Amino acid sequence: MAEVKEPTHGTVPPLKVVIRVLAPYARPHLWVLVLALFVTLAGSVAALLMPQVLRQLIDGPITTGDRGALLPATLVVLGLGLFEAAMVFVRRLMVLNTSTRIEYKARMALFSHLVDLPAAFHDRWPSGQLLTRVTQDLNLVRRWLAFGLIMLINDISMIIIGVILMAGTNWILALVFLAGSLPLVFLMVRFEEQYRKLTRRAQDQSGDVATVVEESVKGIRILKAFGRASEALERFGGEAEKLRDLEVERGQADARIFRWLVLIPNVVIAVCLALAIWFASFGWVSLGGVVAFFATATILRMPLQFLGYLISFSLDSLSATSRFKEVMDSPVTVADPETPVAPAQGGRGARLEFRNVKFKFDDQGPGEAPLLSGLDLDVAPGERMALVGLTGSGKSTLINLAARFYDVTAGCILIDGVDVRDLTRDQLRSQLSVAFEEPTLFSASVRDNVLLGNPDADDDVLAEALQVSASEFVESMADGVDTVIGEEGQSLSGGQRQRLALARAIASQPRLMLLDDPLSALDVHTESRVTAELDRALGQTTALIVAHRPSTVALAHRVALLDRGQVVAVGTHHELLATNERYRYVISSFETEKDAA
Repeated sequence: MAEVKEPTHGTVPPLKVVIRVLAPYARPHLWVLVLALFVTLAGSVAALLMPQVLRQLIDGPITTGDRGALLPATLVVLGLGLFEAAMVFVRRLMVLNTSTRIEYKARMALFSHLVDLPAAFHDRWPSGQLLTRVTQDLNLVRRWLAFGLIMLINDISMIIIGVILMAGTNWILALVFLAGSLPLVFLMVRFEEQYRKLTRRAQDQSGDVATVVEESVKGIRILKAFGRASEALERFGGEAEKLRDLEVERGQADARIFRWLVLIPNVVIAVCLALAIWFASFGWVSLGGVVAFFATATILRMPLQFLGYLISFSLDSLSATSRFKEVMDSPVTVADPETPVAPAQGGRGARLEFRNVKFKFDDQGPGEAPLLSGLDLDVAPGERMALVGLTGSGKSTLINLAARFYDVTAGCILIDGVDVRDLTRDQLRSQLSVAFEEPTLFSASVRDNVLLGNPDADDDVLAEALQVSASEFVESMADGVDTVIGEEGQSLSGGQRQRLALARAIASQPRLMLLDDPLSALDVHTESRVTAELDRALGQTTALIVAHRPSTVALAHRVALLDRGQVVAVGTHHELLATNERYRYVISSFETEKDAA
């Protein structure tokens, strides 16, 4: 089996890698982003031209006393200012809609990939790490595309153009300004090396904090029941403190670079001012030139000081993109075949065969024994087969393999003679339904939850499924089947959740039903009713049932006894009781557990 990557505390990738990652989502909107960049540059050039107009005004009309030229020059400066403001407004309008579209596409692609990834991936990745990637990481990337990237290119271009204009005034002063600013390059390189590591660690830690919050909220009843809220708070506090320390480190790094970004330009301007006065006294530079030089230097102070923020913003975004890339690069190991086989057109029930099936999880060591080792089992069409065995014998693993949540390590699983790996996942799962011991319900109406696998079914199918699962409690809900149940159905009892999950499996009207001890939370009387109704409703549907109690075994036509990853006996319940000592031991353990409960 292909290896599923675990979440790692990685590093920030180079810019070219990030561009390749975002290109599929940004390419249709690239022309808008480029146009927004040119609009921004046009506004910045307009700002840099104002000192040049002032230079001409001072060295010309003001020096000669030509008052008639003052008004036109003033209007030119005003026009340049209005043009700059208009360009800022236009840029914001352009990038707002574009960046949100890119974010939407990337988020949809990420979620689509998440639901396509195999169960092994989700077994290993904490949900908080995935949640922060879907939400805050992509939000950060959007803001960078809309503002950070454009302003970074604009500010660098502005500094270059500004220095060229300064050189046109006096090349010596421009050279001094440029030389005095060179230490910033060295400081920026050092800052980038330090901040790159800090920002990735902080973003990963944010995912760890989200994981703790989600686990605590989901398990709030357990925490309250065992009086462990304080321990949960302590755990959360530990993770939050790590995040705080990392954010403080990032803030300190920002503060250190910002100190130099403010100090060095001011010192350079002061030195240039002294030189400019000296040059003016010798007539080497005009008064208008001095004013234009320092007006330009003042305009460039903001881009120089803003570089630290833009670089840290860019590093944050590059790190967020790498976290997005990690998930998108995770392989879909349980994938559709390149040339799928058409499923067999059988009757109401499907034939299910396990042939020499072996299975190991990806995280099992090379010396660990496989969970299943050479397992063989044949379930005839319309037959109900119960899986019985002690904990760890591989019963639930068989259910997961039959539904192809995982792929077998060796051997094969056939439905109507076709290897499940030769079917698309949609083809396979359109023929089967599942109900687990731990039911999963969604924050939606009862109707939507029950008809999840058969959304086009009519009310008769819904009513039949609810009747078979003894879910008459739905009628007493405020809006009946249209009542919206809370997240994961936490407002319902364990038995009610199980019954709705069973109703969902029935409403799918499958050819193969996979049931993993779906009645464990029911009381004896309700279980008896559901068992009788289910016996009737299954009809010719093939069923593979994980059984942990004799009453569930009674649903089956035959029983398969699992031990150490193999089927060691198959027969009716009565045959195995009479002939198999291991089976009698397992069944007696069920009775012992029932008496203890």
